Amino acid sequence: SFIGEESVAAGEGSILTANPTWIIDPIDGTTNFVHRFPFVAVSIGFVVNKEIEFGIVYSCVEDKMYTARKGKGAFCNGQKLKVSGQQDITKSLLVTELGSNRDPETIKIILSNMERLLSIPIHG
Repeated sequence: SFIGEESVAAGEGSILTANPTWIIDPIDGTTNFVHRFPFVAVSIGFVVNKEIEFGIVYSCVEDKMYTARKGKGAFCNGQKLKVSGQQDITKSLLVTELGSNRDPETIKIILSNMERLLSIPIHG
């Protein structure tokens, strides 16, 4: 099976089943792409029994290939990646994205979540 982000965004329905499924977003960062903001990627995932087996993200502008495989770790251009180990959220930098849905109820939820995040004394 195949699930394509661009077709789902265009209104096509998709249901994730237990079948082996490729999930593909050929222009991950469509809004960036449309506005010529140079951070876009090609994202591909493979799912079996509704569990991710592996994923690949190619950051076109940076020429970086991110790969990850279930139980095998994540890599960038072949170099192993690891999390920082930081456990204190006040020493963290949080990154968020508002999304493209401008439905009033969705905006209300997003802004409420942002308010909760911004009340934490984080670095930025």
